[in-house]
Amino acid sequence: MLAIRTRRRKAAALATAAVLAGVAAPSLTATPATATTASAATTASDYDSTYYKDAIGKTGNSLKSALHTIISDQTKLSYSAVWDALKATDEDPDNSGNVILLYSGVSRSKSLNGGDTGDWNREHVWAKSHGDFGTSTGPGTDIHHLRPSDVRVNSVRGNKDFDNGGSAVSEGGGSLTDSDSFEPRDAVKGDVARMIFYMAVRYEGGDGFADLEVNGQVDNGSNPYMGKLSVLKAWNDEDPPDAFEERRNQVIYDEFQHNRNPFVDHPEWVESIW
Repeated sequence: MLAIRTRRRKAAALATAAVLAGVAAPSLTATPATATTASAATTASDYDSTYYKDAIGKTGNSLKSALHTIISDQTKLSYSAVWDALKATDEDPDNSGNVILLYSGVSRSKSLNGGDTGDWNREHVWAKSHGDFGTSTGPGTDIHHLRPSDVRVNSVRGNKDFDNGGSAVSEGGGSLTDSDSFEPRDAVKGDVARMIFYMAVRYEGGDGFADLEVNGQVDNGSNPYMGKLSVLKAWNDEDPPDAFEERRNQVIYDEFQHNRNPFVDHPEWVESIW
């Protein structure tokens, strides 16, 4: 087991080095940042015979159940620990002093975390009111769906479900919103979808929390549902995992929760389950 972990950590180090080696000059903080497309040294197939071995070959509810068992073995963080975790998971590959903000794509100083205008805060992509889990250790602190977000843009998103359409969000990087839904910028639509699908598999009604499920509607309110399923599936197809998302998954696995988002490794599993 030690040898396997050592190989994984070496692979993660190589992946990070590959990303950092190809970066250009630091981007300006007002400019939306884009992730490098360098290939990661560690690929999904490296985990198929180990981490995912009990899921390979399964489909539908059998696959969902197997993945739930696998990813539920994790280290849980406190809500205060999420600040430092996000500074590592969402670090700007062009500027190690900054993080990339999810919805706007802006690169902002790690030190500007907080609740004031101009700060970034901890966005729950699966809105914490959908299932009423708040910031409780578990779904409320799971960094597979917690991301840095501009305070004001985060407020605009609120607890809305995800769907296409709406008006442009000011300084939202191309994000749109209407009265009952939010559409993130194109570069992270797949990221958002895969985070939602992760939550629907990871939290199945155990651990004292609600059974989170993806459904085909918006305006779900406080119910433990998130939509819109057909749109999220399309986003998963249209925006496949890039180097930034893959690196993020690896850092969470290696350094923090020690579990993975299976839909980053295998985006095709979305169609296998839903």
